[in-house]
Amino acid sequence: MKKKVSVILGCVLTVTSMVMCRKANNAAIDDDSNFDPRLSGGAATFFDISSSSFSTPIPGLSANDERIHELGDALFEQSFIAAPAPRFGGLGPIFNNVSCANCHHNDGFGQPSFGQLGSSLLMRISVPGTDAHGGPNPAPGFGGQLQNVGLYGVHPEVTVNLTCTEQSYTFPDGTITSLHVPSYNIVDAYMPLPAGYMTSPRLGPPVFGLGLLENIPEATILAFADPADANGDGITGHANYVYNPFTKKTELGRFGMKANTSTLQVQVATAFQQDMGLTSYVQPKKSVWGQDQMRYVSDSTATDLADTMVDAVIFYVRTLAVPAHRNVTDPQVKRGELLFKQMNCAGCHRPTMYTGVNVNFPALSNQRIHPYTDMLVHDMGAGLADNRPDYLATGTEWKTAALWGVGMFEKTNGTPYYLHDGRARTIQEAILWHGGEAQRSKDQFANLPKSDRDAVVAFLQSL
Repeated sequence: MKKKVSVILGCVLTVTSMVMCRKANNAAIDDDSNFDPRLSGGAATFFDISSSSFSTPIPGLSANDERIHELGDALFEQSFIAAPAPRFGGLGPIFNNVSCANCHHNDGFGQPSFGQLGSSLLMRISVPGTDAHGGPNPAPGFGGQLQNVGLYGVHPEVTVNLTCTEQSYTFPDGTITSLHVPSYNIVDAYMPLPAGYMTSPRLGPPVFGLGLLENIPEATILAFADPADANGDGITGHANYVYNPFTKKTELGRFGMKANTSTLQVQVATAFQQDMGLTSYVQPKKSVWGQDQMRYVSDSTATDLADTMVDAVIFYVRTLAVPAHRNVTDPQVKRGELLFKQMNCAGCHRPTMYTGVNVNFPALSNQRIHPYTDMLVHDMGAGLADNRPDYLATGTEWKTAALWGVGMFEKTNGTPYYLHDGRARTIQEAILWHGGEAQRSKDQFANLPKSDRDAVVAFLQSL
């Protein structure tokens, strides 16, 4: 149970800025001989194997920073209600959920279902073409995200029904397993859906370690890109560049399943706006702006969230620590790590990189970290395709998921879920969904003896 504090809305919060004034140190980047391999987040690592392993602040925060972190924690778990309300009002009129924690259980993955209080799936929507900034083209009458819940008397935009079927998979050695294949059916729309609409399901992702990922120098991420596959390994990842509605600039995408958001500030504020219908200084317009549901909004000029509330939640996710890498001396884990590299899984899931300088947070500054991502988008094949472009990411491309903490999903969530829509119930199942640029590595995994496949899974479960 996380510590609860009363939320003081009038607190003065200074938003810390990221100062990244050095290029990545790539020297001996894979040489761990002089480093403790357990420190996945460098100085921002915390040793905890409980269900709260994703919910600990980075070590060494000042007393004031700890207080702001706790305020953000309380707001992250706070349920919002409809206006008018003396506190925590402004929900809706249509929305997906009522709190951040309902989508990010214990600061990890959510539950892949629709229409329940604890559900964490949402559905993006767009129509062919792009908006004025090169992003997805909003669907007339529905915007960029389908809100499937409404306040009393308000018809939700849609109802989304999820069904899953089992698809048998046989390994070359004869072992049989099963893949979960999701299917989505959109019904009961409040108005006809536009022609040619495209949808994309997204499961609420883990939020720990994001301050470190935000602090990785852009030069480091771009150095991993190989759009022409110059080294011939079949991997051609590239960066996504996206529009920041607060700075009014095009910036490197870092967050979101398709790297379609550039900063934690925008990520948090947009989640408030789209998932709960709450406006802020970053996203001042209701998600239903220009739609019929605006008639349910009593004051279209009011901002639902105080600046300090938004900034506290941004601070909270920015200062969440990373769980330590476990069982690093176990022979099976070490065997799995070797196979992981031999199969070139590390071609996308880069084990090691350095953060830039952050004068405000030493634990985020100049850290050698092991996130197992390259922050780029890659073609993952037809099996995982949503067929919906997002800025420079195509309908078959997804951002490489960070693997740190992946072995703790069962502990933090009860039932583990993997991939962008939670379709995979095991790490092995998630691997078997890989295609496109990862097809070669997936095939090598499938052809391993079962003992070696188990070793790879054991290694990933140790992260």
